[in-house]
Order: sequence, then structure tokens, then C-alpha cells
Amino acid sequence: MGHRCPQLLIELMYRFLLIAFFLLTSPKLFAQTWELGAFGGSAGYLGDLNQHNPVQPSGLAVGAFIQRNFNPYLSLKLNLTHGTISGADSTSSTQQFRDRNLSFKTRLNELTALLEFNFMRFTPGADFNHYTPYIYFGAGVVDYNPTATYQNQEYDLRPLMTEGAAYSNIALAIPYGAGFKYNFNSSWNVGLSFGYRYTRTDYLDDVSGAYADRSTFTNPVAKALSDRSGEKTGVYLGVPGTQRGDYRGYDNYMFIGLSISFTFVSADCYYK
Repeated sequence: MGHRCPQLLIELMYRFLLIAFFLLTSPKLFAQTWELGAFGGSAGYLGDLNQHNPVQPSGLAVGAFIQRNFNPYLSLKLNLTHGTISGADSTSSTQQFRDRNLSFKTRLNELTALLEFNFMRFTPGADFNHYTPYIYFGAGVVDYNPTATYQNQEYDLRPLMTEGAAYSNIALAIPYGAGFKYNFNSSWNVGLSFGYRYTRTDYLDDVSGAYADRSTFTNPVAKALSDRSGEKTGVYLGVPGTQRGDYRGYDNYMFIGLSISFTFVSADCYYK
């Protein structure tokens, strides 16, 4: 399964681009309330290196989407987003975490399908119903790659198995959130959205369970990154089998930001 997951994500991204090209070259289809847009903002996460601040941004996020507006209240969106999340124990207010001294940066590539529900009638291109709050939820996959900087060099953490366990670089993502959109100029719309992604992995930050036995590592970099508590003092606190992560089930991440989109409308649009 692990070897097939990257191929699956590549295939899904390819289909996303293929659909976008097909729609762009099919004006008759686009004339029926199809929408194209772009997104930019921040990414953050809630996990072993950030357990208590669910709205703390730690990186940037950009994306693109194709959306089908079925009626003034319901839409289906295919969303492709790239973001970066990070965390460092050195910035924690808790001495226990500062002593642990772990850090990470993870690049996220997410493909999701979202259902949007508008609370008010929203009709781009009309002389009425120009704005609405909305909620969304859906399903998708995320490709993630946690890294850490050690001795001024960045290393991929997943191949090093710093906790002695292997994990996939692909995870199921369940997005949910809310936003506000405004039709400001005929077919042009702007929006603000905030949403979380519930995932089925606890390794977005490469931290999950217990310390591995440092003596079992043959790779010196894996050994060093498995327990970083003694980098400055020479005294390592990671006793094999004791707690390294927070033992919670899964990590989550969020995107917050602005979007701009263009809705292709015609005389036969759904609001007529």
C-alpha cells in the first residue's frame, strides 16, 4: 500500500489538471455556473509539537479549485492545495517540551472534494444576493513529508524511522470549516475561509509514541534525530519506551486565507 500511495496521489493530481483543461476548453459547459479560483493564506497544525493552540499559523498555503454551483445554496468543489506546517519545542512555554527539543517542517499537498452549503441565496452575475456565509465538509488525501534541520542540513524524517516505526507519506484527510463569500463585480467573487483537516495519521510532525532505543540505530543521523534532548547538554532524556509524543490518536492541520474566483454564468444560470 505504501508504494502505491504516491502513484495514487500523482494520478489524482493528473486528473485534476485534466478536468481543468477540459472545462477551460468547453465554454458551453462553463456557461452553466462553473467556477475557477485561487487561494492564498496560512497553514497551521495541532499535534505533538502544538497541543494547545488550534489557530496558530506556522506556514503559508496556496491552492486552486474548480467548483460546480448546482443552485444558490449548494456547490461541489475540487480543491488542490499546497501548504507548509512547522513546529519547534524551543519556542514552547513549557520546560518539559523545551527539554525534549524536537522540531519539524512538513510540506503538505492536498487533494479534496468539498461540499459547500450557503446560508443565504448566492447568485453571481445577478443584481441581488451578493454575499453569504457558508460551511463546508468533504474528503480527500494529503501527501506529507516531515523534515528536520540538523547541523545546518535538512533531512527527510520518514525514511529515518526515528521512533523505530514505518509510516506512509499519504493519509486520509477529512476537511470541514466555514467561510464568507462576496460577489463584487459581475462574475468575480472574493472569500475568506477557515477550516481544519482531520487526518488518519499521527506523523505529520514525525512524533507519535515512545522513544526508540538509540543503541539500535545504525544511521548516525537517525540516532541523533530520534532524541535531541541532549544536543546542548550531552544528557539524553529519552529512555527507550517512555513517552516521546502526546499519545493522541491523530494530527490535524488547518488552512485559513483569502480566495478569488470567476463564475461563468449565462442566461440559463441556476438562479433564473
